[in-house]
Amino acid sequence: MSRQIPVLLALVAVLVGPILLRPKNERVSGPDERTVVIITPHNDSIRSEFGRAFEEWYLARKGQRVHVDMRSPGGTSEIGRYVDSEYLASFQNYWTNTLHRPWSKIVESSFANGKVVLGTDAKLDTPEQQARRAFLDSSVGCKLDLFFGGGAFDFVQAAGKGQLVDCGYIQAHPEMFGDKPGQIPRVLSGEPYWDAQGRWLGCVVSSFGISYNTDALHRLGIAAPRRWADLASPRYFRAIALANPTQSSSVTKSFEMLIQQQMQEVVAGRTLSPAEEQEAVRQGWMRALRLMMKIGANARYFTDSSAKIALDVESGEAAAGMTIDFYGRSQSETVRKADGSSRMQYVNAEGGTSVGVDPIALYRGAPHAELAREFIAFVMSTEGQKLWNWKVGAPGGPRHFALRRLPVLPALYAPELFPLRSDPEVNPYEMARTFVYHDRWTGPLFRPIAFIVRVMCVDAHEELAEAGSALAAAQFPPDAMAVFEDVSAVDYAAASGPIREALGGDKIREVRLAKELGDHFRAQFVRARELALVKK
Repeated sequence: MSRQIPVLLALVAVLVGPILLRPKNERVSGPDERTVVIITPHNDSIRSEFGRAFEEWYLARKGQRVHVDMRSPGGTSEIGRYVDSEYLASFQNYWTNTLHRPWSKIVESSFANGKVVLGTDAKLDTPEQQARRAFLDSSVGCKLDLFFGGGAFDFVQAAGKGQLVDCGYIQAHPEMFGDKPGQIPRVLSGEPYWDAQGRWLGCVVSSFGISYNTDALHRLGIAAPRRWADLASPRYFRAIALANPTQSSSVTKSFEMLIQQQMQEVVAGRTLSPAEEQEAVRQGWMRALRLMMKIGANARYFTDSSAKIALDVESGEAAAGMTIDFYGRSQSETVRKADGSSRMQYVNAEGGTSVGVDPIALYRGAPHAELAREFIAFVMSTEGQKLWNWKVGAPGGPRHFALRRLPVLPALYAPELFPLRSDPEVNPYEMARTFVYHDRWTGPLFRPIAFIVRVMCVDAHEELAEAGSALAAAQFPPDAMAVFEDVSAVDYAAASGPIREALGGDKIREVRLAKELGDHFRAQFVRARELALVKK
């Protein structure tokens, strides 16, 4: 019997654990309540405030109680993998058990492939087109209603797969969307703000920059950073908090912003021919990768959680870090003193960030589509938009947490509303004039950027940091720096060609390339360190 006790205890833990570990503020829906199921990378504060506010808003309008079930399995990368697997399982079941057709590798690779172009005559469809058409004509779902939060890139990808459908909100409110004053623009600073087919729409605005700890900077004798390049100073050695971009689209976006800034500095407002522009973009890419190497050499670590950066900067575990704006602002809020000061500060990267959106979207086959549309309507309403940046306790504002995010509704930036806002000095529609994102330069390379930073800086971090330290001690000898800064293996042509191709779905090829490039950069950094030590 004694041998069975551990097994029994484990069984009890499995059965009772989810109940005991449920957050205290999580409410279980009643038997008569309708539920909307949302998957999101948003933090606890956002989930709590929007869940509560929508339940109260719906009760006041409809006289009926509803429940918001928000699920957060991690960042957008984890969400994407989970949703992909759910749609794959659901469509396979639909294809084999409803359509009574044989499953095959062709069907599996084609049904969610946005590159499969459908013809006008279904009778002439290829096997790939048959699978794709069947999916787009179906109500196959993933057991979720809404995708809430994450960058526009992730929503564009999901829409291209066919996972997102038109929620009807843009069509129902045409006065809100367009290029007239007071409307939500289709594109701003080069970033898309809503999908022309209505499959997703931006509901909150984001930018990218640097979180820093004033106490830590004072201790290190470093002035407050303002630009991405400031983080390359060797005085930041082992003091920068960074995250693995393959785990988070917001982290990848911050690295992309750094790259775009270097490209724009090479272009420098000149009127160039297509060939000259391409050469300037190539030069900017090389400059950016070298800058990323130096920043990576200063990294204390590369975490898998983008939210951890602001937490560690606030606590003094790191002096500064690259982050999305709301992580920096919200963490600054948590340690704000009564006099309004805070040791944790955030600044948008000067001349180095566009102003994009985090969207919301309805999933194909949503089990509670009607209530999901009501949630979208609430998020886009004045009541919902106020939650993003109104002060705690302000009329219509959040109840417990200042979210420190920027609403997408232009009307909420009126001067008379400044006293109600947590960040009255920040207007994204004004900020957008200082930087224009050029999608054609780096947009197609979003995944290669994450991959390159990983193999060059994350996988080879130990060797990178040791080389950076030795180079600084030797006062950066030219021959050692030439070896250290060699990025020819991942230049613009390589990123656009073989690297991008290797990330096209063949996991074996991707793993092989990651090992090959990781080994290459490890050896390169070891060689640079050896040359630097000779010069000391």
